[in-house]
Amino acid sequence: MSGAGLFGVAGVSHARSATSGTIPWRNWSGGQFARPASRFAPTSEDELVSWLGSASGSLRPVGAGHSFTPLVPTDGHLLVLDKLSGLISHDAELLRATFGAGTRLGDMGAPLDAIGQASLNLPDIDRQTLAGAISTGTHGTGIQFHSLSGAVTGLRLMTTTGDVLDLTAESRPDLFQAACVSVGALGILTRIEMQNRTAFRLKATSWSQRTEEVLEEFDASAAAHRHFEMFPYTHSDFATVLAIDETNEPINNPLPSPEEEAAFAEALGALMTIPPGERRPVINGILQQAERSEAVDVSYRILTNVRNNRFNEMEYAVPREVGAACVREVLATIAEKEIDVVFPLEYRYVKGDDLWLSMDEGGDRAAISVHRTASEDYRPLFDAVEPIFWKYGGRPHWGKVHSLGYTQLSALYPKFDEFIALRAELDPQGRLLNDHLKTLFGL
Repeated sequence: MSGAGLFGVAGVSHARSATSGTIPWRNWSGGQFARPASRFAPTSEDELVSWLGSASGSLRPVGAGHSFTPLVPTDGHLLVLDKLSGLISHDAELLRATFGAGTRLGDMGAPLDAIGQASLNLPDIDRQTLAGAISTGTHGTGIQFHSLSGAVTGLRLMTTTGDVLDLTAESRPDLFQAACVSVGALGILTRIEMQNRTAFRLKATSWSQRTEEVLEEFDASAAAHRHFEMFPYTHSDFATVLAIDETNEPINNPLPSPEEEAAFAEALGALMTIPPGERRPVINGILQQAERSEAVDVSYRILTNVRNNRFNEMEYAVPREVGAACVREVLATIAEKEIDVVFPLEYRYVKGDDLWLSMDEGGDRAAISVHRTASEDYRPLFDAVEPIFWKYGGRPHWGKVHSLGYTQLSALYPKFDEFIALRAELDPQGRLLNDHLKTLFGL
């Protein structure tokens, strides 16, 4: 890690920690639930080390609750890192910055801008904690960009026995590559150093286009733009396309008016009254009339979006070269089965890396997401499309709904068994394991 980045003084409150008894916990979508025996919210790393040495029983760290898989649920201790947050230190020469692991992604942009830095890339939702985002391999879009985990240059990991490990790719390469995407199974992350760049502005342009045309040109478009992705609509021949590039144009990023939001909600509600097999001409007509839009702002405001409508999500990353074929089959299956879903798919590229449990380990990947409104039963949709992802060699996003266990996962990740062995070494009593992790690791 650079300079004082990892070893600086954490910018956190030193008030007494919050400890509470049984308080129910739910994730953001409401699909995951737990009733932990207690919650502990340390205000400093020293306090966390002391607690780890004295507490007994199982524990799970929790971030913002934006994972849709049961990574968090436990009947033991719930470890909340919200108070280990904020900018700790930065390196102006190397353009790196260290944040407390509990920092929300949306709270990083302004402090970075104040020191002349900006994140290389961000996911489109920014309410996750930094630790939760890298632990699940969360990513943005852009063929030249890794997931957030790929931008990590150092981190501090506390084991359940109270050992404090400062890790970089140079100091402990194997452990570092495992810890950058660890699903919270190796220890507790308390601070993370990220590689950044100088602050910059972006211009986002969106428009509607026939899905097949976009897919045919996707590689060329992805190469031509800093960020490029598409949102193919189910029961439709059209997609919304988003291209984002650097710019020096003045900021112009108007928020949608209440009238525009109300009109969109009304149109969405009307579509749900039309049988799925009869929606195609209606959706096509709406999208053909959609106007091209543009927005210019500082990078972190363009890359992220507010998501007020809650949903559950399945995402798989398939080898880049088969991504378009996979999307076509997913859309065709939804149409053939007349599955009642209005939410569009999301299709984007992510650069490959060498992190053990990264979806993108070993080569560039195409990430394909399907969504279902939180109030609806997602199983008919997800059950229909998940075997298609398997057919194309897909790896599931760790924080999004999937049904895979040890047998399938160990075949998808070359270092999977090495990760399991490392987990046993760092957490010999299995205190960080819950039922879901035991299924993943075959324990």
